[in-house]
Amino acid sequence: MAFSNLSPHEPCPPPDPRVDLPTFNIPSGACDCHAHAFSNDRDAYPLVAARPCTPPAAPEADYLGMLIATNMMRGVLVQPRAYGSDNRYMLGILARHPDMLRGVAVVDPDVDDAELRRMDALGVRGIRVDMLFNHHIGVTDLRTLALKISRLGWHMELLLDARHLPEMLPLLAHLHVPLVIDHMGNMPAGLGTESDGFQALLELVVEHGAWVKLSGAYRIDAGQDHYKHAEAFAQALAKVGPERLLYGSDWPHIAPPYFGINGMPNTGRMRNLIGEWFSSQRMRHRIFFDNPARLYGF
Repeated sequence: MAFSNLSPHEPCPPPDPRVDLPTFNIPSGACDCHAHAFSNDRDAYPLVAARPCTPPAAPEADYLGMLIATNMMRGVLVQPRAYGSDNRYMLGILARHPDMLRGVAVVDPDVDDAELRRMDALGVRGIRVDMLFNHHIGVTDLRTLALKISRLGWHMELLLDARHLPEMLPLLAHLHVPLVIDHMGNMPAGLGTESDGFQALLELVVEHGAWVKLSGAYRIDAGQDHYKHAEAFAQALAKVGPERLLYGSDWPHIAPPYFGINGMPNTGRMRNLIGEWFSSQRMRHRIFFDNPARLYGF
């Protein structure tokens, strides 16, 4: 995926206000494990200059409304790239909804333990490391961060392109913290489940207990209305690690134009994919309730 032509000043479209109705029985206590929030107040919460685009306003009230509209009783906010390591907006939302929400922060390698403990008390349960856009993160930084968060029992969430996983496996296997992989590896699903990158992702799940987010189908299967390539990824992951899969809407769906997508994904449709991919109510319960309850401590 090439991002060389992205402009931080190019506005991303707002999320589709329509939400498709559910096509299956959603488990009680269901959790959306991957979404972002952006304040209306860009002066109080400025965006970083080094961002791939300018996100739309997606404030707290809209985020909570999305959860209700998609029948989610719990949610996990993930710190977006546009805010860098300024987690203030996300932390404020977590503080107001301690029973309903958890968070994944972005921190610098020199973050101190006191700040990590403060975020832990507010509901943060992991950190996100951008290995897709941030090319400055190094082996030493990853090991430093892993050591710091291990003291709190946190996980490390990785935004990466799984095509690079084969050479990364030795490093990731020795970080000694739980790993969570965004968007089923964030690689083109059309490459297939036998591709080296996806096989490395399966190895990470089987041999090292990594978790995977069933999110961003529209990112990895662009132009496929039925997301059949993404479905193949999800089914393969479920065969080897049903207890390691998480659902995420990826609301408000930042940057679709860069992925060859026409129009904005419907958040209800993203949720309904889980019902289409998995007919077993037991499997759906794992994805929406059991697995996130274990990972995020609900």
